[in-house]
Amino acid sequence: MIGKLTGRLDYRAADHVLIDVGGVGYMVYCSERTMAVLPNAGEAVSLFTELLVREDLLQLFGFTTLIEKEWHRLLMTVQGVGAKASMAILSTLGPDGVSRAVTLGDWNAIKAAKGVGPKTAQKVVLELKDKAPKVMAMGGSLAAAQGEVVAAPQGKDADDDVIEAIAPSNASTQAEALSALTNLGYAHGDAASAVAQAAGDGADDTATLIRTALKLLAPKD
Repeated sequence: MIGKLTGRLDYRAADHVLIDVGGVGYMVYCSERTMAVLPNAGEAVSLFTELLVREDLLQLFGFTTLIEKEWHRLLMTVQGVGAKASMAILSTLGPDGVSRAVTLGDWNAIKAAKGVGPKTAQKVVLELKDKAPKVMAMGGSLAAAQGEVVAAPQGKDADDDVIEAIAPSNASTQAEALSALTNLGYAHGDAASAVAQAAGDGADDTATLIRTALKLLAPKD
């Protein structure tokens, strides 16, 4: 299995690139969002990869982050979602957008991807909603991955009470939720407050904590 490639980008096409790795050229297909951030031809490039194996085809797909790769892998497990549909979903929403849509049950956001119908979008949300929290937590600190309570960053003294408040019970679950939210780009203090409020309202598992916290963090009309 080819899990990562590092080499020189030889050329770019509309939906794929050719990467020279030690004199061997690998054709790697990418989402539009990934294509947009890749370097110019002749420059160094590194991509996580997933190999699609069929009787008549070997095809590599490339990703700039492990979260994007994991979402591609999970999307492909849903009946009716092939590599093309997965790339379309990731092109439209990006990995963070997929995380939010699946966690909140927003199948309309998934449906916005080219070639994805309402039934398939609903199946994506239904089948992957319980797996979303672990994907969202990827890329967090080692402490968060091990289920430890995440400490507030330096200079965030105002958040200390919030972190301490969520520590006593279900610390591992709340740490996972906090890590997932900060990985989505929410400020540590805002995320910690939302997780604490969600826990206080009775949410006691990671998926429910994240869904409730995301609703609390959503802009108010």
